Amino acid sequence: MIDSRLRILQMVDEHGTVTAAARALHYTPSAVSYQLRQLAAELDVRLIVQQGRGIRLTHAARVLLRHTERLQEQWECARAELGALGGELTGQITLCGFSTAASHLLPPAAAGLRDAHPQLTVRIIEAEPDRCFDLLLSEEADLALLVVTADSPPMTDGRFDQRPLLDDPLDLVVPQDHPLTGRRRVTLADAAREEWIVGRPGTTYHQLVLAACMSAGFTPYIAHYADEWDTGTALVAHGFGVILVPRLARLREDSAVARLPLHGEPAPARRIMAVTRLGAREIPVLDRAVETITATAAELLPQGGR
Repeated sequence: MIDSRLRILQMVDEHGTVTAAARALHYTPSAVSYQLRQLAAELDVRLIVQQGRGIRLTHAARVLLRHTERLQEQWECARAELGALGGELTGQITLCGFSTAASHLLPPAAAGLRDAHPQLTVRIIEAEPDRCFDLLLSEEADLALLVVTADSPPMTDGRFDQRPLLDDPLDLVVPQDHPLTGRRRVTLADAAREEWIVGRPGTTYHQLVLAACMSAGFTPYIAHYADEWDTGTALVAHGFGVILVPRLARLREDSAVARLPLHGEPAPARRIMAVTRLGAREIPVLDRAVETITATAAELLPQGGR
């Protein structure tokens, strides 16, 4: 483990303020400020300066952050090499993921790991994608499953190893008596004039639906907001609009709705990534976890793709 104060500096850089970094780390702002002052004093440099009502990281802080990424990668590589020496998988692994992954992918995968390796403790944390990145940076989680959004760090981000895990197709959910249920082939553009039910602005689901609709050539008319699949399905069943639902999501069987697979190019889907800290992907327990999650996804999505 590298110096925890370097992690704090990373979080301040990520969130832009001491207060926001403290919130992400579950520290008090005064504790974060103290740790940074202590680190700066040991290195005999200034790390943060006031800029108006905010703060700015100094050139020295940027140099330190660059070396922190290298130190973190070397540490994770050392863990991977030590883990490869053999023996039963032991210790603890923490998996985190967005709601659908936490409900349908992580529990069976975690159970498979637990049964195959009784000496291994597996923890699961449900979290939104942006929070998952924070959990990785703070070392509260080892592996994250998340949906790619416009706010996701780029693949070139030197702090993370991001691997495509699977594409989860999006289905159109309409009332049972909707005219589209009589078609053999339905595209997303066929629903361009419908009233839409989406997640609240700022949520991953909201971004996902808008991006899918715009790629199909239209901007959806948003009539209602619902973050939970059950709420959205109930609104659809009563004729208040239509929704997009990922194939992994499970709907109530007694709902008076029809779930329509979508065709056309590009076929709407959400990309699910497996993310670790850079250098950690070869750690045996994490490699085994990804294998188990991938096998679980293949069973749940036999028609899905990697």
